[in-house]
Amino acid sequence: MKNFKSGYYINQGTFRSFIPEEINRDWILDDMEIIELLSQADRQLGRLDMYSEHTPNIDLFISMHVVKEATQSSKIEGTKTNIEEALQEREEIREEQRDDWEEVQNYIKALNLAIKSLDELPLSSRLIKMAHKVTLQGVRGKHKIPGQFRTSQNWIGGASIADATFIPPPHQEVSRLMGDLEKFSHNTEIKLPHLLRIAIIHYQFETIHPFLDGNGRVGRLLITLYLVEKGILKKPVLYLSDFFERNRQLYYDNLMKVRSSNDIKQWFKFFLVGIIETARGSINTFDSIMKLQKEVDMKIQALGARTSNARAVINQLYLRPLITVQKVADLTKLSLPSAYKLVDELEQLGILTEITGAKRGKQYWFDDYIKLFK
Repeated sequence: MKNFKSGYYINQGTFRSFIPEEINRDWILDDMEIIELLSQADRQLGRLDMYSEHTPNIDLFISMHVVKEATQSSKIEGTKTNIEEALQEREEIREEQRDDWEEVQNYIKALNLAIKSLDELPLSSRLIKMAHKVTLQGVRGKHKIPGQFRTSQNWIGGASIADATFIPPPHQEVSRLMGDLEKFSHNTEIKLPHLLRIAIIHYQFETIHPFLDGNGRVGRLLITLYLVEKGILKKPVLYLSDFFERNRQLYYDNLMKVRSSNDIKQWFKFFLVGIIETARGSINTFDSIMKLQKEVDMKIQALGARTSNARAVINQLYLRPLITVQKVADLTKLSLPSAYKLVDELEQLGILTEITGAKRGKQYWFDDYIKLFK
């Protein structure tokens, strides 16, 4: 990007805060390395979008993508809930782990609500605030004005503002900068590829840090929302948090490099590599899901008259790969003894794995399916 300036620092007495330049302006792309990576990323996203169109019952599998995104995005913020724990009910989680579990559940709710809301609302400050409010509802950060832009100075890293790694702009600048970000996301006169636009939007959002807490999670959520709103993906099947989590230090370093050295090229490269790797990984996951579907369907054919009930259970497991006998009975309208028999047969076929070891209230995993997301 020619003549890119990320922003400037202003003196606030005992500290300096950073004010980013507005992004709703013309951008000139003249770097062949970025153009080549952009081409690769577009191809991989196109392939992924095709998979999402032609994979039967795609909505069944999206829920597990969302669970994985929620655990990985929250993990970057320090929570320790894994996919298996995220799938369980609150009472099944040890008390000392419930705060982490609730943060992940909130993120799942926020992501699902935001994606659904795109039918009626554009990607906007209103939508972002709504998602943020759900993200912080009743968890750590609940007293940090959920759903509202901050009205005080915040900072990133460090025990206090005195030793902070980065100090975002003063709160008086937040509304102006977020308004600029919103205009940029919808300005059709700016001729800039969408993947670079959302890379800029994510960087700018994290730099503005408009909330007192939860900025990282909401900022990563924006990536998927933008790709769906702009029709680049017909379904929400791409989530970058796993890539950011596996490359956490690089993620932070590359964001910081834009601010400190005006080096947006390195951020673009990192972001586009993340798109390429994540899209390929998602395609492989969909391939594996379709292969597993065929294998499971072959296995349950052996159940004869009980195959249709088994299929109803399997479809539920694709949505949420944890089940109890009572849930099987509710799904199939079978008596409890018949539901026990069906579960036992699915266990013998290697489809279900009992995980609790309890005499009562046993839980069963669809283990082969869960492994595809880990």
